[in-house]
Amino acid sequence: MHPKVRKWEQKLKEICDEIDDYLEDTYGTLYPLHPSRADRGATSNKEHDGLFNIGASFTPGFGSRYGRGYVVDIDMVTLDDVPEDVQKKIEKDVLDLFNANLPLHFPGRNLRIDIDRNTIKIHGDLSLGTV
Repeated sequence: MHPKVRKWEQKLKEICDEIDDYLEDTYGTLYPLHPSRADRGATSNKEHDGLFNIGASFTPGFGSRYGRGYVVDIDMVTLDDVPEDVQKKIEKDVLDLFNANLPLHFPGRNLRIDIDRNTIKIHGDLSLGTV
């Protein structure tokens, strides 16, 4: 992987980890963890513990209104049914937090986060020139 891509994705992971912390603080005690999931803070990576796993992966954007970008995944690791209104509130929180954090972590970039069909997508200036 190119060093600039690695740096870009590390910044994106920092945002995802900050959002994960917010969601854990806000919703983390409302639903039981999946039996095979570690408690929050039990591992060295937020992707592997707690109720939430927030991540983003690159997509070339075929069939998308916005083209290439990063699809944001919000995983709640529970066996309980999560009501749709709670899911929508969490999705809105994620959108709001990305909108607040993208300019802080990627200053001077024209990055946006929108709903693209049924997915959350970061799109815009993905150039690596000033990462």
